[in-house]
Amino acid sequence: MTMAAVFPLASTMLLHMFTTIMSIFWSLVSTLRGWKPTENGPATTPTSVNYHFTRKCNYKCGFCFHTAKTSFVLPLEEAKKGLKLLADAGMEKINFSGGEPFLEEKGDFLGKMVKFCKVDLRLPSVSIVSNGSLIKENWFQKYGEHLDILAISCDSFEEETNQLIGRTQGRKSHLDNLYRVRDWCRRYKVAFKINSVINTFNVDEDMAQQITDLNPVRWKVFQCLLIFGENAGEEALREAERFVISPEQFQDFLDRHSSVTCLVPESNQKMRDSYLILDEYMRFLDCTQGRKDPSRSILDVGVREAICFSGFDEKMFLKRGGKYVWSKADMKLEW
Repeated sequence: MTMAAVFPLASTMLLHMFTTIMSIFWSLVSTLRGWKPTENGPATTPTSVNYHFTRKCNYKCGFCFHTAKTSFVLPLEEAKKGLKLLADAGMEKINFSGGEPFLEEKGDFLGKMVKFCKVDLRLPSVSIVSNGSLIKENWFQKYGEHLDILAISCDSFEEETNQLIGRTQGRKSHLDNLYRVRDWCRRYKVAFKINSVINTFNVDEDMAQQITDLNPVRWKVFQCLLIFGENAGEEALREAERFVISPEQFQDFLDRHSSVTCLVPESNQKMRDSYLILDEYMRFLDCTQGRKDPSRSILDVGVREAICFSGFDEKMFLKRGGKYVWSKADMKLEW
């Protein structure tokens, strides 16, 4: 056998050995983490997925737990491939988040994914979480018909408190943006939602009247959550410890707003392991240990393998009301 024939053969053998070793490695890791592969499909169906496709943001919220550690964003066609894999695996709802999702290409990147998910993949529900500061009316004119729900993050109805939290850009009014976007949602038939993170700066505030006036389809109320490496710990870009409230304080806030019928509370216990979170590389993030442990990308190993490392608790997902009427066609809203 000539030397020219030996080297390709050796390369092929080495590649085969490497692939075998990696396969054994991931099998061992899977077993140690309590998962055993099955032949009949994924251990969990990705019914509802939160895709944080960017980490970049124009706000500096002090408790942010998905901070701007990288500016990486998948090319659109790669993102579409991943979204199709998720749809083929059973995804019914996709929620686009960040960072601030409207930063990329002035919202066109986001809009193209929204349209792809609704028109090409025919998902029952497509939603977005945004701070609302960069949204323009022409975005609704171009993509609004394909969007089911738009959630705007608002933690206070006092501008000074928003400034203290970091949910602002310069001297622009966060509340003005909130009401403007609410009006556009009504005009272009998009269900309007509000997300609030309850922390030391707003825990004593009474928001009942403002929420009632805004009349969102849902008011998601979160307890401030610490995630090591994101908003807590030496390598974190935020120091959220000063924002943390006790379970008792959180419950007091909920009790004060018990008359608000659209309120959906989420304590740290409910939140930590009841979300399927996909990062900018399309890796599932396991937050059960108080940090974000990534799986391999679904683009590399598929949904079936990657989702086994998500730490997802489907029972808690259902218990917290994760499955609800999430298609605007079924909401019977009066526009």
